[in-house]
Amino acid sequence: IAVMALATCLTRALPFLLFRRGGDHPLMAYIGRYLPPALMLLLVIYCMQAVDFTEPPYGAPELLASGMVVAVHLLWRNSLISIGTGTALYMYLVQSGLLV
Repeated sequence: IAVMALATCLTRALPFLLFRRGGDHPLMAYIGRYLPPALMLLLVIYCMQAVDFTEPPYGAPELLASGMVVAVHLLWRNSLISIGTGTALYMYLVQSGLLV
């Protein structure tokens, strides 16, 4: 238990000890700029892998909701509103059965 506690403390404290200057390090600036969009792209790819574009509704709920997320994000630049709006539209389309 002591070894695991020490390992946990080290993994949580080590980044703060190594990067005391914060954003001054070029690696931190690079990670801060490119990691969030890369993670979002991975999430989109993961979510879209199970969509069947060959049978009705041909992925329409997913594509419409994704388009809504992009449009709302370009309009307001707020991730919470964008994701919430896209999720609400997707759930409405799936639950209402309009596209079946």
